[in-house]
Amino acid sequence: MNRTVQLWPGTPPAWDPTIAQNIPSMTLFPCANAKGAVLVLPGGGYQYKADHEGAPVAQRLNDAGIFAAVLDYRVAPYRAPVPQWDALRALQLLRLMSGDYGYDANHVAILGFSAGGHLAASVAYLDIPLPEMPADDPASACAARPDAAVLCYPVITMGAFTHQGSRNNLLGPDSTDAQREAWSVERQVRDGATPAFLWHTSDDGSVPVQNSLMLADALAAHQTPFALHIWPHGHHGLGLATETTDVRQWMPLAAEWLHSLDY
Repeated sequence: MNRTVQLWPGTPPAWDPTIAQNIPSMTLFPCANAKGAVLVLPGGGYQYKADHEGAPVAQRLNDAGIFAAVLDYRVAPYRAPVPQWDALRALQLLRLMSGDYGYDANHVAILGFSAGGHLAASVAYLDIPLPEMPADDPASACAARPDAAVLCYPVITMGAFTHQGSRNNLLGPDSTDAQREAWSVERQVRDGATPAFLWHTSDDGSVPVQNSLMLADALAAHQTPFALHIWPHGHHGLGLATETTDVRQWMPLAAEWLHSLDY
């Protein structure tokens, strides 16, 4: 049975009660005999969370035998690193709860779409400190960086090929060159980085395909394993792409890739 759990004990860090948003949480989609878990991050330009990139994706992961959770993270007017804190905390909690659900605590991946893809990539490849928690908080001892990343038409750069709305919502309309550099994921990849599965369409009119290509290039430069799939046509925000004959292959391919990593 699905259940929703809050991420933070007490008041979440940087919480602003005047902002009309839900307390950050994740909804769990348990799966019998799952070897690993995947945290799903819907996109929405860091302004909202797209429903079709949440629960339906988690259910498809369940169909593939993978435990899933959908993150309800904070968006604008919250700025970086608040959404990242929510995602990192959720990953810690998934590791902590692994014993309750039977999957491997060392097989916790992240999957994100569009701006949710930037959120997934930033927690996978950037060094983002979490707020200090009480000494008796059990999740704080768990690793926050994901073991694998599935990135679906992701926003990666904050530079020339960025999605302007995502950048403005995450960093503010007056972001500096230094901020844009720091939050451009392709510039922060290091040796020993998280393996990734990336997909995009070549004519994406909202988030240019160069985003996935730049991250793939950075991963290759650091000898990090990755899979990259570019389909020729498809509008932005396809989600599961069930109506698009070729692009809808991405979910079976991603599940196969995760299975190859013992998920």
